[in-house]
Amino acid sequence: MNHNTPEAVGLDPTALTVQLFELWNQKDLQTLHLAALQGFSKLSEPLEALLTILESCPGKQKGRSHTLGHHILMEFQTWIKEHPQVTLSSLSEQQAITLQRRALSLLTDTQPGFVDSLINIYQLTSLDPAILKLHIVRLQALNCYKEAVVLSVKLKLQKELNMEEMCVPLILQDKLSLAESYVTGHNQLERRLVTLLDSWCHPSFSVDVISKQFPRLSVSKHCMGQIKPKMLTKHVLRLVEKFNIDQGLCPNALHKRRLDSLRFLMYKKFVEKSMTEQNWSDHVQYVVADDVELQIELVEMLVRYSGLQKASQWSLRYAVPRNRLPIGVWDTQQSLPPHLQQVHLSDSAQTEEWTPSESHRHKFYQVPITKDKVHFVDTPEALQRCRNIVLKDGGVVGVDMEWQPTFGCISTQRVALIQLAVFDQVFLLDLCANGLCQHPDTISFIRSFFSTRNIIKLGYGMAGDLKCLLATWHQFLEEPLKMEGVLDLLSIHQKIQRGKVKRTQNGPKEVLVGEGSAEKGLSLLVQQVLGRPLDKTEQMSNWEKRPLRISQIRYAVADAYCLLDVYSVLSSNPAWFGLPADLRSISSSQSEKGREKKQKDKRAMQMKQAHGKEECQGAQRLSPPHSDTEKGLLCGKKPSEDSPALPPQQLRVVCDNMLQGLGRYLRCLGVDVVMLENTDDHRKAAKLAQAEGRVILTCGQPYQSLRSQVGEGRCLSLDCSEKARDQAVRVLKHFNVQPTPSDIFSRCQACNSDQYVAVPREDMVRMLKQKGFLQDQDTDHTQQKSHQQEEQKLDDILTPAETSELPRYALQCRWASLSELDPDTLTFPGGAAIQLHNVPPALLSRIPLFYVCTRCGKVFWEGSHFGRVLTMFQEVLHLTDEDSEPAAAPVSAAQQN
Repeated sequence: MNHNTPEAVGLDPTALTVQLFELWNQKDLQTLHLAALQGFSKLSEPLEALLTILESCPGKQKGRSHTLGHHILMEFQTWIKEHPQVTLSSLSEQQAITLQRRALSLLTDTQPGFVDSLINIYQLTSLDPAILKLHIVRLQALNCYKEAVVLSVKLKLQKELNMEEMCVPLILQDKLSLAESYVTGHNQLERRLVTLLDSWCHPSFSVDVISKQFPRLSVSKHCMGQIKPKMLTKHVLRLVEKFNIDQGLCPNALHKRRLDSLRFLMYKKFVEKSMTEQNWSDHVQYVVADDVELQIELVEMLVRYSGLQKASQWSLRYAVPRNRLPIGVWDTQQSLPPHLQQVHLSDSAQTEEWTPSESHRHKFYQVPITKDKVHFVDTPEALQRCRNIVLKDGGVVGVDMEWQPTFGCISTQRVALIQLAVFDQVFLLDLCANGLCQHPDTISFIRSFFSTRNIIKLGYGMAGDLKCLLATWHQFLEEPLKMEGVLDLLSIHQKIQRGKVKRTQNGPKEVLVGEGSAEKGLSLLVQQVLGRPLDKTEQMSNWEKRPLRISQIRYAVADAYCLLDVYSVLSSNPAWFGLPADLRSISSSQSEKGREKKQKDKRAMQMKQAHGKEECQGAQRLSPPHSDTEKGLLCGKKPSEDSPALPPQQLRVVCDNMLQGLGRYLRCLGVDVVMLENTDDHRKAAKLAQAEGRVILTCGQPYQSLRSQVGEGRCLSLDCSEKARDQAVRVLKHFNVQPTPSDIFSRCQACNSDQYVAVPREDMVRMLKQKGFLQDQDTDHTQQKSHQQEEQKLDDILTPAETSELPRYALQCRWASLSELDPDTLTFPGGAAIQLHNVPPALLSRIPLFYVCTRCGKVFWEGSHFGRVLTMFQEVLHLTDEDSEPAAAPVSAAQQN
């Protein structure tokens, strides 16, 4: 057959559609592929025929992968590459616009391949922006906010639309990342988004005011919980850095962050008592700066935490107006003698002794070198002396860095001091010294030091150090810094902790300390290996202030030198600590695992994007094999291989507040799920599990404490980095739970109830009018249809009260009678009112039956959501031949989103 030009045979698009449908149902993709290519060549108008075929595919899910519509479009993409002459330019202008409008109407989804293909084939970016904008507005009217934003970005319409109207609904639905993608690359829109979010950080802001602007938008408690000043402040400051925006545009977020930092400093100083007066004073002055309101807040806090004298001293320092002073401060100011009217900070930089007190030496790790072995590197000459000693082949160097704490007010922190320890001396690279930081010799030395393979660089948690290095020297972003010979003792410490090695014989070096130890991180490792922890008092110092105090220098030296001592002890007897003979193999094996995981994830992504033909047939998608050490389900007694499959109703779980997405998917499949709120303590999960016989699903730290409170196999830990869908598949496979299509939507995803009431369209119209959500003109279009047509539609799916045939997708739920609804208040016996505000009047012409949860009043209706769930979870669903019958259009209780 000649594929160079379409044959003028004029094959009927309907005939081709029927042929392709039959081959799809037979799962004969090879024949379908050939039939599609041959059929497209026989069409007299391929571009028009393609739209006709796609429009005949069922529902919105035509844009999803593993569906016939998506498959046909991909085949057409292949065919049109061999027929470049098939373009819109061969048609008249009016014909082309007509086809473009039809193609545009199909773009109600976000599946990238489907959307991009239609845009390219029909050159939709060339359409009149007014037409494109109208389509976006229609999507918004249908509450398809996500689809509207994705499509507007692809069509480059951001400047034509109102940023607030596009982005606010997404933010309310906890989809800020989509809003970010919408404004990215448009400086004005980026600033408007940051300014908008910053306005929400104001103390007087109420999210209810914003949500009322979108009355048809259903917002969950979880999403509302994200619209809090603390979370918003975090996002604002992150976006300021991402978009390189002046911080002056976000005064509310900065004030909120500084106020929270001030509260933190008060706690550290006066409650925890872990911060010196000098450090506290330095940080307070940095945080408060010249913000008058924060200066007043400081004085008020000092009255509560410390007393009137200190509050008076700081009020005098900042000249707080008398009318803004707390009660008693003014009088105390007047009674203070002159020598107490100022904040006096002792300057111990010169008077402090290098050798600490005996009690300090007994309590904390001590560096085994004298002060004269500590060298400040603040000139190019001193740097050269350091270089000659540190860059010796075969050497071992302890590396640590210090930077000024900014408490999140500035996210990019620059290194102020680098400590390099060898076995008889320590070098302190003072990057605050004039000109040293950006001196070419300094940058050259850092490159040489980290890239030399024959020098072992010891660190602890070096990811943070590397981040600050990159913020300090942007040259390392342009020409990446090579890291060779680096041994991160954090990896070794983690292996020691996992191994839980315990030394039974007496000795100064006890491998593990008690569970109640207050030490953590490097200090804990030093205590476990060397017998005493580090003194972390100066950890939160002002490392940019000069001269450094003796206690600061002593801390900085100890943080680097202890790495040498720890490495020496571990290397001398690694087996005693449960370590391999070559300590460097631990880090290399960890990085190797990381590379393997990345490669595996990359392969999985490629497979997913490729949409293999077997998957298109609806075959089960096989997950890669999981080893015992792989992330995922980390514990819990798994049913035996030969145990019978469980229906989802027999699995009762409680999800902690980190797994709410997982909980919603499990509910969607019929599992009885209780979800903790954001404000709930994790211990509530244990109480619910004990009282109601539930399994706890958790992730992260809570697992350790929760698993001891319930029986064996009643607490499972999942990987929080996994998508909720993948977590759900893991849980179902773990318990051998096999849902069926009849389990889908048998529970309300909002409240977990399994009881619905069916509301025919006529009753829904009456209720909407009764509550003022519908005017008579809104229903005029429904009266244009004949009574016979309406009866025929209602015959397709009747309320369960009228027929013994229940909807296929909800066989496992319970049905209540509509008579239980109070006719005046439209509430159920439990007190829940029908959420009529979530029912768009536009739906009434095409939805004959609505479903209402009797516990919370959520309204659901038929849609494509059932088909999407069926596709997403086909690998764990138990499907019969009847379930896979394509003739039966799947239905679902698709909640308006």
